[in-house]
Amino acid sequence: MAKILALHGPNLNLLGHREPNIYGSDTLNDINTRCETICTEAGHEFSSLQSNTEADLINRLHEARVDGTDFMLVNFGGFTHTSIAIRDAILAAEIPFIEVHLSNLYAREEYRHHSYFADIAVGSIVGLGAQGYELAVHAAIKKLEN
Repeated sequence: MAKILALHGPNLNLLGHREPNIYGSDTLNDINTRCETICTEAGHEFSSLQSNTEADLINRLHEARVDGTDFMLVNFGGFTHTSIAIRDAILAAEIPFIEVHLSNLYAREEYRHHSYFADIAVGSIVGLGAQGYELAVHAAIKKLEN
């Protein structure tokens, strides 16, 4: 049994209510519940953390480094484009991860086109809405099985 962790950054707690034309109508709870179901059915454990603060995400990455986390799904929201500190923490964790974004970053404002995590991720899924998380869980499980 592997441990898969999803980390959700700022404002993702507002999913389902915030700009549904961009982010869809699914809530973060809906997304986490589907990811947990996929993991459980495959015999794996799923956990998640959403935080609007950089420090909470960094602290959870430090915990993941030693708590047996095997794989991560990350959507650091706006921190994707700004946080060298989270990049350093994810590198220190030494845990493979897939970067997920609900919207297509490359079809939005230019400042959203750069990710501090894409070059160190196993892969990135962007622009597929909530389904992107489900695809990421399936890909993570496949990676873990190989």
